[in-house]
Amino acid sequence: MAKDLSFSCNECGASFGKWSGRCDACGAWNSITEDKALSRGPKGKTLGGMRGKTIPLTDLDTQEPEPPRTQAGVGELDRVLGGGLVKASALLVGGDPGIGKSTLLLQAAARFARNGLKVIYISGEESNAQVQMRARRLGLEKSPVRLAAETNLRDILTTLEAEQPDLAIIDSIQTMWADNVDSAPGSVSQVRSSAHELTTFAKRNGMSVIMVGHVTKDGTIAGPRVVEHMVDTVLYFEGERGHQFRILRSVKNRFGPADEIGVFEMTGKGLAEVKNPSALFLSERGAPAPGSVVFAGIEGTRPMLCEIQALVAPSPHSQPRRSVVGWDGGRLAMILAVLESRCGVPFTGLDVYLNVAGGLRISEPGADLAVAAALVSAREDAALPSEAVVFGEISLSGALRPVVQTENRLKEAQKLGFTSALLPRQAKKPAATGINLRESQDLSGFVEDLFGAR
Repeated sequence: MAKDLSFSCNECGASFGKWSGRCDACGAWNSITEDKALSRGPKGKTLGGMRGKTIPLTDLDTQEPEPPRTQAGVGELDRVLGGGLVKASALLVGGDPGIGKSTLLLQAAARFARNGLKVIYISGEESNAQVQMRARRLGLEKSPVRLAAETNLRDILTTLEAEQPDLAIIDSIQTMWADNVDSAPGSVSQVRSSAHELTTFAKRNGMSVIMVGHVTKDGTIAGPRVVEHMVDTVLYFEGERGHQFRILRSVKNRFGPADEIGVFEMTGKGLAEVKNPSALFLSERGAPAPGSVVFAGIEGTRPMLCEIQALVAPSPHSQPRRSVVGWDGGRLAMILAVLESRCGVPFTGLDVYLNVAGGLRISEPGADLAVAAALVSAREDAALPSEAVVFGEISLSGALRPVVQTENRLKEAQKLGFTSALLPRQAKKPAATGINLRESQDLSGFVEDLFGAR
C-alpha cells in the first residue's frame, strides 16, 4: 500500500498533497517540505482498540479559584496581560524584525525576576555575550535572570525540569530544534512540535512560558496557525521604525480582554511605558490644518485620541492613487464611494493619501466619520475646529450609526481640553460631560453642516 505523504509551506503553513518548487498560496520558492509524523503507536493498534484511563468530569457550576497572577510592575504590560502573568500559562509574542521584541522581553524578565519569580531566558538567535551586552545597555545586568543560548529542545526541557523556573522565555520558537522530528528548524513540523512540547511542559510543571514568534511579510506569525490555538495568549508588538512609539496588542487572551493594547516609547534606555497615550499621540499636533481631524477611538478597554491626516491632490496619472497608512484600504474605498454617491463630493481624478499619525493602527469602524471629515476637509482646503473630536460609523446608505462607549470617548476628549464632539445622533443621550455635542443623522447633513451645501 502506498505511503500517504503530505507537504506544507514553511512560510505560510499551506498544505499540499505533493511537493513543488513554489508555494501556490504565498508565492515563496523552495519553502515546501515533507511533514513527518511526530510519533507512531504500537504496530497494528488503533485508538479504538486500546483502552485509556477514565477522565474526571465536573459540572458547569463548579467553583474554580481564580488563577494566581504576578504583576511585572509595568502598567502597560500588566494591562495587556489582563492584570499580570498567570501561572502555568503559555504566551506567544510576534512582531516585525528589529521592532524591539527581545528588548521588551528582557526588560519584562528583569521585572518579573525582581518581583520574586525565578526566570530563565533562553536565546536561540544570540549568544550569551550578545544578550549580556543588551542587558548592560538597558541597565539590567544586575537583575537575577538566568541566561542560556541553546536550540536543542530536548536539552532545554531537561534544563527546565532540573531548574524548575517560574517563567521561561524562548527567543524564538522558529529556532528550536526537536531531534525526534526529521525536518529543518523553522519548518512547520518543527515549530508545531516545539510549541506543543513547551506548552504541555509548562502546563504539567506549573511554569509560565513566553515564546517569541517571527512574522511573515503579511504581518502574521510564521508557521502553522495551530500554534496560536495551542497557547493561552497571543500578543503582537507593532510600530513603525520611523516613530518612537511601540504598541503591544493582545489578539487572544484566555485570562483577560482581547484586543487590549499597551503603549511604549523606544528610548536609549529601552522601552518606557506611556501612561497617557492620547496626550502623547496629540503632542506634536500643531495649528488647525485642512485634512487634520482628531478621532476619539477605543482600543481594547481604553479610550484613545489620535490624529487622522488626509491629503487630496490632482492626479497626473490616468488612475488616481489611494494610499493608506494605519487604516484599512478597503474601508477607505467604501468611504470615498459613499461621499461621491450620497453626498455629491467627487474624488475622480484626485490622489488620496490617508495617514494615522504616530504609527498607530486603527481597525474599529468608529473611525469612518473622522476619515470622511478629513477627506472632505482636505478636498475643500478648510480646517475643522481645533477643539473638536469626531467619531461615528458610516453605512452604505450614507446614514450615521452610533458607536459603543460614547461616554468614555467624550470623557477622554474633555480630559485633554476638547470642547465639542461631532458624532451620529444618539438614541440615548450620553451623560453630561461638559462637551458640546453636534449630532448628525446622515453623512450628507454632516458634510453640509461643516462645509456648506455641496
